[in-house]
Amino acid sequence: MRLVRSHLLFSPSPMASCTASSLFLTQLVVVVALPIISSSSPAGGCFDSIISFGDSLADTGNLLRLSRSDARPTRAGFLPYGETYFRRPTGRFSDGRLVIDFMAEWLGLPFVAPYYGEDGGRSAADFGKGVNFAVAGATALDASFFEGRGMGNSFPNESLRVQLGLFKELLPSLRSTSSDCKEFLGKSLVLMGEIGGNDYNYPFFMGRDLEEMQDIVPLVIEEIVSAISELIDLGAATILVPGNFPIGCLPVYLTQFQSSVKEEYDPSTGCLNWLNEFSQYHNEQLQRKLDHLRELHPRANIVYVDYYNAALRLYRSPDKFGFEGRILRACCGGGGTYNYNSSQSCNSNATVCDDPSSYASWDGIHFTEAAYRWIFKSIADGPFTVPKLDISCPSLALNEPALTESE
Repeated sequence: MRLVRSHLLFSPSPMASCTASSLFLTQLVVVVALPIISSSSPAGGCFDSIISFGDSLADTGNLLRLSRSDARPTRAGFLPYGETYFRRPTGRFSDGRLVIDFMAEWLGLPFVAPYYGEDGGRSAADFGKGVNFAVAGATALDASFFEGRGMGNSFPNESLRVQLGLFKELLPSLRSTSSDCKEFLGKSLVLMGEIGGNDYNYPFFMGRDLEEMQDIVPLVIEEIVSAISELIDLGAATILVPGNFPIGCLPVYLTQFQSSVKEEYDPSTGCLNWLNEFSQYHNEQLQRKLDHLRELHPRANIVYVDYYNAALRLYRSPDKFGFEGRILRACCGGGGTYNYNSSQSCNSNATVCDDPSSYASWDGIHFTEAAYRWIFKSIADGPFTVPKLDISCPSLALNEPALTESE
């Protein structure tokens, strides 16, 4: 299925206004101490806007709008998606808010507007406080990569490169001069994903072997790093780069690769070891590349966000977070050990749990709002960013449930 893009209402001015100066930039390889917040960041560590790229873990409505134009609406356009917070489907693949939503609330910003608009598009004025290019199903690698390896084209061609291209087209409509563009980006928080998960999901579910999967990892990471470099050249000063989640804990993988060999499972979590080890391999390679990128761009604040361990603590101590007895089961699904069935996915006819806040998994692939809240809290407060995320907005606070005293 190829999705047809809707059109925005603005007419971009020539790209030269925002990108010409970047043509004269040279990369200086200088090893210096990385500042917590770069000098071009806004005072106090707060930001004027959020610019987001990624897949369904950050999509706030883009696939919903794209799929409507293709007359094949996504399931995230129907209840029970969105039932917990919004009380209606918004295109988010969860019962409520995502990490990006909690991030926006924490910074005192509105929820980040999806790039693709309803019935004719959006104007540039809609993106003054942020813009989200993340599309459910998107990959870091272009669709042609998967087509060339016989993996079909059942997912949207909204790869990271495509998303970045759309942002570069939009940027001149947001700010008219190169210096204005740099100032805008310097005061924006860039969220680079999570992206790359689908680059592995598609081949895994098609039965590709682990050796082939490991060969893809460097290519995925190169796309991510290349996009970050381009954004820095355009003026981005603070970029959050999440790693991959522990996929061996997701009901979709636990169902697809269910095994009678108990040694394949982590006895402390019930997750599949080899799949989590693959996620760790991706994350380790990503961190190495980010270390090198910091050397090339010492004034940029490039923050690795450890989604893996932020989520893993939910599985290690589910009782502390209200998920006891349900941590590996989907709230909305088609039955089975993990309440996930690929032929009967979460939709308006599926069985939905009474209390999504007591589940970590929403539909077997994506998390519940409750899980996303804890993941974000651990990022904002805990040791799950490198370097430590130091954003001080003293007048703002995230409303959050209390942990048990044992936390």
